[in-house]
Amino acid sequence: MTTPAPSTSYSALKRKQSELIRKALEGSVFIADHSAELPTTLTTGSSADLVPLPSGYEDLGWVSKSDGATWSRSVDTSDVESWGAVEPTRTDITKQTDGLKVVAQETKRRTLELYEGLDLSGVTPDPMTGEVTFDRPSRPATRYFRALGLFVDGAGADTIYVAKLLPKASVTETGDQKWSDDGDPIGYDVTLTAKYDDEAQTAMRMFFGGPGWKALLDDMGFTTDTAPEE
Repeated sequence: MTTPAPSTSYSALKRKQSELIRKALEGSVFIADHSAELPTTLTTGSSADLVPLPSGYEDLGWVSKSDGATWSRSVDTSDVESWGAVEPTRTDITKQTDGLKVVAQETKRRTLELYEGLDLSGVTPDPMTGEVTFDRPSRPATRYFRALGLFVDGAGADTIYVAKLLPKASVTETGDQKWSDDGDPIGYDVTLTAKYDDEAQTAMRMFFGGPGWKALLDDMGFTTDTAPEE
C-alpha cells in the first residue's frame, strides 16, 4: 500500500515578505562622457556607505515625476521547430536591448547635448551678453556616454541603494518638446540605448547595496561569507 504524502496548508507554504518590496523614493540619472572611468562599486565599509562617483559624472538634475527613470528591456528569440513536436524544441536569444528613458527638466549644457546630439564643450557664451548660440548639423555624429541611474529607498540604517549602469550608451530617440503655459516645464525627453562596452565587458551592470540591503541579505536568499576583519 502506498503511504499517503504528508499534508500541509497554504499558510505553511507561503512566504510573503513586505520588507522586500522596494520603492524608488528619490533618485538621479548621472551622465558622463564615454572616456570617464567606470564605477566598480556602489558602497564601502562595514556600514555600507555610498561611495563617490568617478570624476566626470554629472547629475541631470530634476526629471519628470511621472516618467522618473524608465528602464526598458527587449529580447528577441529564434525557435527551432521539429517534426512531431507541438512546441519549439530549441529557443535561442538572438537580440537583447536595454534602454533608459528620462525626461530632464533642467536646461543646461548636458541636457542640451543629449537632446540635440551635440558636443557643446567648445561653445563659448558671448562675453558681453552671455548669449549661447549653436547650430544643429545636417548629419549629427553618434556620441557615446556612460549613464548611471541611482535610486534610494528607506532612511538611516534601512537605507537601500539600487543602481544600473550603461557603460556605453547613445541617444536613439528624442520626444517632442512642448512650449506651453499649461503647468509642465520645458522637458528634454531622451531614450538612451545600451551597447556592449569592451572595457566593462557588458552592456548593463547592476548594483544593490546600503545598510538596509545588507541587513536583508538572508531574507532575500543571498548567502554571504564571513565578513573580513577591518
